[in-house]
Amino acid sequence: MITNLLVANRGEIARRVFRTCRELGIATTAVHSDPDAGAPHVREADAAVRLPGAAPADTYLRADLIVRAALAAGADAVHPGYGFLSESAGFARAVLDAGLVWVGPPPAAIAAMGSKTAAKRLMAGAGVPVLGALTEPTGADLPLLVKAAAGGGGRGMRVVRSLADLPAELAAARAEAAKAFGSDEVFCERYLPAGRHVEVQLLADAHGTVWAVGDRDCSLQRRHQKVIEEAPAPGLPAEVRTALHAAARDAAGAIGYTGAGTAEFLLAEDGRFFFLEMNTRLQVEHPVTEAVTGLDLVALQLAVAEGERLPPEPPAPSGHAIEARLYAEDPAQDWRPATGTLHRLELTLPYQEFTGTGLRLDAGVEAGSEITPHYDAMLAKVIAWAPTRAAAARRLADALARARIHGPATNRELLVRALRHPAFLAAELHTGFLAEHSADLTAPDTGGVERAALAAALAVAAGRRGALPSGWRNLPSQPQLRRYRAEGGTKDGTGDGTELAVRYRFTRTGLLAEDHPEVELVEAAPDRVVLSEGGLRRTYRIARYGDRVHVDTPAGGTALTALPRFPDPAVRTDPGALLAPMPGTVVRVVAAVGEAVAAGQPLLVLEAMKMEHRVAAPADGTLVELLAAPGRQVETGTLLAVVQPAPAVQPVPAVQPAPAAVRPAPAVVQPTEA
Repeated sequence: MITNLLVANRGEIARRVFRTCRELGIATTAVHSDPDAGAPHVREADAAVRLPGAAPADTYLRADLIVRAALAAGADAVHPGYGFLSESAGFARAVLDAGLVWVGPPPAAIAAMGSKTAAKRLMAGAGVPVLGALTEPTGADLPLLVKAAAGGGGRGMRVVRSLADLPAELAAARAEAAKAFGSDEVFCERYLPAGRHVEVQLLADAHGTVWAVGDRDCSLQRRHQKVIEEAPAPGLPAEVRTALHAAARDAAGAIGYTGAGTAEFLLAEDGRFFFLEMNTRLQVEHPVTEAVTGLDLVALQLAVAEGERLPPEPPAPSGHAIEARLYAEDPAQDWRPATGTLHRLELTLPYQEFTGTGLRLDAGVEAGSEITPHYDAMLAKVIAWAPTRAAAARRLADALARARIHGPATNRELLVRALRHPAFLAAELHTGFLAEHSADLTAPDTGGVERAALAAALAVAAGRRGALPSGWRNLPSQPQLRRYRAEGGTKDGTGDGTELAVRYRFTRTGLLAEDHPEVELVEAAPDRVVLSEGGLRRTYRIARYGDRVHVDTPAGGTALTALPRFPDPAVRTDPGALLAPMPGTVVRVVAAVGEAVAAGQPLLVLEAMKMEHRVAAPADGTLVELLAAPGRQVETGTLLAVVQPAPAVQPVPAVQPAPAAVRPAPAVVQPTEA
């Protein structure tokens, strides 16, 4: 029987496992890197062991340190969570060799699924449909997907639409895969842009019982990473669902699987499905399965590890559940990751643990947490359950819209729009959904941002003069001016945010908004402003953190940066300067000084939050300075390179000037003599 469990992971998965352990009466041990010393998962554990260092390779990926930590803390079992070493057969063997209980599948099963190419051959032999690897792709196979054989999570993956691009994309995928997984093996397969990502939750005991615990749709993805997941997968014909579950059980049986795992499939438009991979661990999206079945999958993992038998069949699903991953990133700027202090994370959650009418929050952070570039960008998962899919989507969208999330940029607005999008509600799902509907999901809400900026300005004014906002006069006054920059990209997704100038004044009759005369001020306080427009009142809640201002309404939130009233004419940015858009590590440089470059051409690659990000030339021109080198750590705003813009080409006039011989000479005025 397990009495003390070490979780070889961090963040929300560690907290999730600890929650079940508390209910079962199992003591808990955490491990942590130096940046995570004050993290919530460390404080919640009964004991914690430091893993010296910051980089994952020095901490959470060190099997020897983690096993040593378990023994030092008196733990008798290890739960790997997901990510890091969760699918390492070597780590599983090291845990077992140390005399500890491994809460996961046998090392041999992990090894069998460790390489996607080997796994596909094994599954094909077991009769599971697979999408074969292409050894010599041709034009007829396009588009292609390049994938890392030893990993997942979107790393080492590239979509290739031209054979001419294939060599460069293979090289880039190999480099990323080697760094992320210790193996540079990659392969190609056909890319189905309209395919759906559907998976089956598996749970098996050591006595021959294998459960297919329902299915999930995880098609809404960015950069091949999941964003919204739901259970059960909507719109599946009964015969397809039955065949999927059978194929998943066959996959588990072929490798003698025990514990929790997931068989992932690509579902084509014609109803055919193909095995993608098997995740030999608990999935990030496991809460939606728990919500519709009432099961605690972590408790069942522990029971299986202790040798218990599962009942013959799992419970049937009830209702519908949807999970949204809240990431610290800006979708309007090519999913740029964001770092900094998370000042507030508040969701109104009628929390119910695994099922029932309500919402669930699984978060690895809390107010005051520092979001660093060392780990991936996920802050939390929000899960909604309801009797129907439409009701679950509505509940989840409303909870996210009303949330107060203050700090780094997040994808909250994109999640809300996606959950309310007609195509999503009609279950028109495929892995290209977010790209297809990008214009709708990331377009700026100009009117809402302008009202938020006006409310922010009035809140500042109210705080300066008690009940009367700054600028109040018995006689009409000159307009007051406040300037803000809104978070996120410009309409074309290329800028650093829209700048807003708010002009207002107060008279005996009330507020006069210079640019919005239709807006009336109802009341103003430093943290709350009520505006009326056409008889419709809206309440804005305001919070300030230095020059950062967050404005919240029931319909969503807006982040603003307060700017000086008048721009400093001395502050200038060289138009050819290329600044680091985020903190990270330079992993590759793909251009050289003196090289002619085109706008949008990648010059170097930064790694931040476990993903690679291409940094491109800001304009056509010549690369005249390069300050980045592989391995260099950079902060946001660090100068990386300078591109000297190409001279503008003068247009040829439609009417050519007359020849010089007949052109009239300019008048010359000679100076007169005194």
